[in-house]
Amino acid sequence: MKKVSKKALNQSFWRWWYGNLTGFTHEHMQTFAYMWAMLPIIGEMYASDEERSAKLVTYYPFFNTEPQIGAIVVGITAGLEEARANGNTDVDDEMINGIRAGLMGPLAGIGDALIVGTYIPILLGISLGFAEGGNIIGPLFYIVVWNATILAFMRFIYFKGYELGGSAVEVIVGEQANAVKNAAITLGQIIVGAMAASWVSIRTSIALTAPGEDVPYLVLQNSLDGAFPGLLTLCFVLFCWWLMAKKSLSPVKVMLLMVVIALVGVLLGVFDPGLNY
Repeated sequence: MKKVSKKALNQSFWRWWYGNLTGFTHEHMQTFAYMWAMLPIIGEMYASDEERSAKLVTYYPFFNTEPQIGAIVVGITAGLEEARANGNTDVDDEMINGIRAGLMGPLAGIGDALIVGTYIPILLGISLGFAEGGNIIGPLFYIVVWNATILAFMRFIYFKGYELGGSAVEVIVGEQANAVKNAAITLGQIIVGAMAASWVSIRTSIALTAPGEDVPYLVLQNSLDGAFPGLLTLCFVLFCWWLMAKKSLSPVKVMLLMVVIALVGVLLGVFDPGLNY
């Protein structure tokens, strides 16, 4: 009975860990990185170049998911490839590609909610707190903690996927996993909202002064703070979301638009950056 060696599994994992976004194109996304990660497995399971070439074709179709949690897909297919090499007729190209295609969407949602939408903002929030005043501990904290934790996480789920093989599908996309995903999405939305309120500050300098008076009788920002603190910040964040989600503007275009709005606003006296020249 053929069994994938620890060496081949480690090679496959490390290739996915540092190469999951290499060879990235809009046509293939992570396909080539996936194939490269599977090369040690296929090279060990099949003796001839003809067999290896034929099996590698299995991994040519489009593949794209959240790269960290996506390590489990590579582990699962490593287990499936081992079963196929041992004559399991239930494991063929169609089954493997069905699992890959079926998992990459749900995993992208889970990974974006847990890692991109929750874990990364938490780490960045802590790092920004450490970095106040130019303290180098902030960026060092993020670099060390992110790499250490994500490496341990990816390695664990890769080898867990290899152990589970095809049975991992229900574990990942079953009812309990969907409940965890929905809870993570809600938590991520709360964290993003809190981050926006904490780190974005939009204030207006508009004030109305009666003729002949030096003291304004209406300071718009004070009135807004009394009725709805942070209203301008909320409007700013929602406006950026609307531009990207509804108008399909790229983040770069939105940032350039914000620069233009800020510049015009300062020139017109709507915003006061508080700078002295």
